[in-house]
Amino acid sequence: MHRKKALWFTLIVLAALGTVWALAMTILEPEKPKIVVTPDTRIIGARQSLSLSFADRRSGLRKLSASITQDNRRQTVWSIDIPDRGVAERTVDVTIDAAKLRLRDGSAVLTILAEDHSLLKNTAVVERTVTIDTVPPQISLLGSMNHINPGGTCVLLYRTSEKASASGVWVDKVFFPGYPASAAGKPVTIVYFAVPLEAKKGIAIRLFARDAAGNEAVASVPYLLLAKKFRRDAMNLSEGFLQQKMPEFQASHPDMRGKSLLETFLYVNGVLREENRKMIASLCAKSAPRQLWQDTFVRMKNASPMALFGDHRTYLYAGKAVGESVHMGVDLASTARAPVEAVNSGVVVFAAGLGIYGNAVMIDHGLGFFSLYGHLSEISVKAGQAVKRSDPVGRSGITGLAGGDHLHLSLLVGGEFVNPQEWWDPHWIQDNVTKKLAEAF
Repeated sequence: MHRKKALWFTLIVLAALGTVWALAMTILEPEKPKIVVTPDTRIIGARQSLSLSFADRRSGLRKLSASITQDNRRQTVWSIDIPDRGVAERTVDVTIDAAKLRLRDGSAVLTILAEDHSLLKNTAVVERTVTIDTVPPQISLLGSMNHINPGGTCVLLYRTSEKASASGVWVDKVFFPGYPASAAGKPVTIVYFAVPLEAKKGIAIRLFARDAAGNEAVASVPYLLLAKKFRRDAMNLSEGFLQQKMPEFQASHPDMRGKSLLETFLYVNGVLREENRKMIASLCAKSAPRQLWQDTFVRMKNASPMALFGDHRTYLYAGKAVGESVHMGVDLASTARAPVEAVNSGVVVFAAGLGIYGNAVMIDHGLGFFSLYGHLSEISVKAGQAVKRSDPVGRSGITGLAGGDHLHLSLLVGGEFVNPQEWWDPHWIQDNVTKKLAEAF
């Protein structure tokens, strides 16, 4: 009996001691809070945004702050007191405004502090020496005036006064990245960009550069927009064409099953065409950082153009307009199952079925420049394969949204369609690419 009482007493004492110990470890716990600063930068620009993450899962966060010290002058950027226990995590976005804080360009010390609720007031400190840099990079445009065509390609060369973390050209709201290159043995940056089909005089074309500190510079690009008209035509949707092509799409796309032939066509011309455009843009998002093509571009042998880039099509059914599209390539017809060759050297990035384009191949020619071959009856290359100019990529066909055997050829810059006819012209390449490289210095 006494043994049982003694045992119970011992257990009670141990439990009490355990509770006291746990309480003491909560109050007196020695673990410091955790601090994560994103990005892990050592350069602070004119306005630098930082994400500060704090964590203390034991006693909770109590005091948090961020400050910057320069010339022995310490300034608080942000701070907060948390009187209540139980706040284990806190993430905040803070902005260091160099002008507001009267910081000069040069060295400074950034300090991030976190204190917890323990009796020991455990304190974590992240302290780093940073460089204040508020001067944006300078952009120097190289070469002569740019003569551009609606739907065409423009090539620019430029230099920046310092290494840029990002640079390129904005055409309205579309961005085209620049790539490191060399001209006359000296470093430059080159950018290919597309001019919209609907471009009009006054379209905003601007060079952009951002340095490691986040400072940004913008420079206007001088250009002369050339006049160009595109064809408009009407295409009758015959019952024969719909009966021939639409079942293929109904079989491969569940969303089209049960729809009429006309409804299927409208879905293909609208929804599927847009899905294909997004897929193509995603394939163009990553390109070789160097020029892979050489000399001139080849054209399909003994082929006649059936449709040109920029043709505006209105689709008629039973005499009524039911849809429209803009042709973003050139259709070339020769004999049935005619050989299709790579327009120039590059690397195959896609070789499979692609919606309205049927069996298709895409080739990366470097610097954001791509070619697309559609409606193929046969594909003779694989993704990842390097090809040279005039290497076979397949044979023409009627796959996809094609009413007769032909090749649909598209060229793209930065994911935007451009006119292939420019690139078939050796004089255009000389004036707009080769000559500009020679004029850079």
